Amino acid sequence: MKSLSVLGATGSIGCQTLDVVAAHPESFRVVALTAGRNIDRLAEQTRRFRPELVVVGDAEDAAEAVERMPPGTRVLHGRDGLIAAARHDDASMVVCGLVGAVGIEPVYAAVDAGKDVALANKEALVAAGAFVMARAAATGAAVLPVDSEHNALHQCLRGEDPRSIKTLWLTASGGPLREVPLRELASITPERALAHPTWVMGRKITIDSATLMNKGLEVIEARWLFDVGADRIKVLIHPKSIVHSLVEFADGSWKAQLGSADMRHPIQYALTHPERLPSSRPPFDLLAAGPLAFEAPDPERFPCLPLAYEALARGGAAPAVLNAANEVAVEAFLERRAGLLDIPAVIRQALERHGDNPSATLDDILAADRKARETAVHVLACGVKP
Repeated sequence: MKSLSVLGATGSIGCQTLDVVAAHPESFRVVALTAGRNIDRLAEQTRRFRPELVVVGDAEDAAEAVERMPPGTRVLHGRDGLIAAARHDDASMVVCGLVGAVGIEPVYAAVDAGKDVALANKEALVAAGAFVMARAAATGAAVLPVDSEHNALHQCLRGEDPRSIKTLWLTASGGPLREVPLRELASITPERALAHPTWVMGRKITIDSATLMNKGLEVIEARWLFDVGADRIKVLIHPKSIVHSLVEFADGSWKAQLGSADMRHPIQYALTHPERLPSSRPPFDLLAAGPLAFEAPDPERFPCLPLAYEALARGGAAPAVLNAANEVAVEAFLERRAGLLDIPAVIRQALERHGDNPSATLDDILAADRKARETAVHVLACGVKP
């Protein structure tokens, strides 16, 4: 039985993780749950799964949580609480479903403590991939990707010699704006950008899908997960989201992982690895899927993708700057304080100011994250220039 600490339990990944746990009660137990401010959902989850520890956003939330949780539940809050959950003595695996850079320190803390990590937080590897993966190698912690694309690559690469890899191909649905005329992108509303055609995800990652920044972040993440250079990581638009990613090998052979667009499948794979357990989800019907089409991403429609490749090429703190500026710009778009096309413009300006620190330490990266956020806020306040 694996003991799980679930970071971001009340979000999309966290809830679906607990669905998998509920479907296999003989295989998992939950020792810690963390949330932001959704105390109602956290209280319900705690009553059902009985973790020893819960973590909430701040001291005010903690005071409410103490009154709402079952007797004997330990309640912590904030950064220190997240670190405690990530390093929990009884946890054999940490599931990180946190959104954004808040996941960097808990993920590092988990691998530092030798905990296996089921990782759905892109930002931990985007901003600090070199440090996280080096520490995981030193402690023997496994980092198992939950993102459907990296999870697919992990499955395709099982048993393969890394030297035989020619190209990793990440697939992207193209999001809800793939066929919108370019002239209309400046006036796109948050509601339209959130109407994803195939995946049900959180608001931030859905906007990242609309701009293809999610794929840019995944390119950086794949570089660290699989130790493959950026020149051998490419992106394909695949609107049906059936082929989750592919590997092209030196001998001309290809492998692809296929399945329905349901995050419970990659979550269960990561949680049960190296075993495979029966799924409680409906089986995938390949015959009903119909023709599978692929196309190259248009850099004019999706300028965030080349920005991600640029940040990866710069190295050091540049990917952290890219990610931080994107988070601020996406939040502004969702709050109607910025347009969709302001997102890449804000990122570009943050990279120009803070993207040159090739020998960054982990502390430097966290500092660059903060500075990039300040710059993005300033750029948005003063008016974004193309």
